Amino acid sequence: MKILHLDTNHPLLLETLIAQGFENVEDYSTSEEVIKRTIHNYQGIVIRSRFKIDRSFLDAATHLKFIARVGAGLENIDVPYAESRGIQLISAPEGNRNAVGEHTLGMLLSLFNKLNKADKEVKAGQWNREANRGIELDGKTVGIIGYGNMGKAFAKKLRGFDCEVLCNDIKPNMGDKNARQVSLEELQKKADVISLHTPWTPLTDKMIDNTFIAAVQKPFWLLNTARGKSVVTSHVVSALQSGKILGAGLDVLEFEKTSFESLFDSEELPEALKQLLALDNVLISPHVAGWTVESKEQLAKVIADKIVTGFKSFS
Repeated sequence: MKILHLDTNHPLLLETLIAQGFENVEDYSTSEEVIKRTIHNYQGIVIRSRFKIDRSFLDAATHLKFIARVGAGLENIDVPYAESRGIQLISAPEGNRNAVGEHTLGMLLSLFNKLNKADKEVKAGQWNREANRGIELDGKTVGIIGYGNMGKAFAKKLRGFDCEVLCNDIKPNMGDKNARQVSLEELQKKADVISLHTPWTPLTDKMIDNTFIAAVQKPFWLLNTARGKSVVTSHVVSALQSGKILGAGLDVLEFEKTSFESLFDSEELPEALKQLLALDNVLISPHVAGWTVESKEQLAKVIADKIVTGFKSFS
């Protein structure tokens, strides 16, 4: 079996596939249009987020048996069309769920204790103790929307705190010992913190908007380590300014390119983003929640294991 690797990954991935007898070709720079001319020579693709695998690309990939994405989501792939062609889709949410859980908890604790704000002030020579008095997680209610690999990992990290954890998911019976599954309405009624762990789909696109925010009964803290396009930034900014949202920890932004490798499609900052960046109660990281040193290796291991399990007989 001949596999085309379109993004660099941890060396473990290639080493494992080579040892198992797969033929591997690395191409990290050729344009998509050029790759389309030769993609018919390959039975497998390994990609992160370099470009979209759309219908025209899949039509050119006449011998393709699988697409493996070294990450959690598949939104850069035309999933229905790929599946209609009998192409198996492989992802690795197991590989970086722990990293996402830790990062989300870190953002929440930093926001609660104003660590980013206090750090900037002290480095600027300001010693403002009362203005940086924090709050504690114990006694709060945390609502997790999306209770798959990432949501469950965050709930697991919350076990050391005396807080109530609620979860909401489109699938029934997803709750476990770490979170009680409830309706979205109950979550919006009770939550002090709302954390997104959903894939980007038509159902989750622009999910956090004025209507959603108005339905939350308490002023709340917002965390998003999932997908930026699930949040309407201008609506969140308004809620931050009014105090309905007390603070936000955002690892992902509405304005990211689909490759996740850069932020802007143009040099002009959107007005909503300018306003967001100016707020002291907002903590932002560059889509790295699931991108730790350890998760890079673990993602490679999970993908390699799934390819070997599913396609060793073809190698």
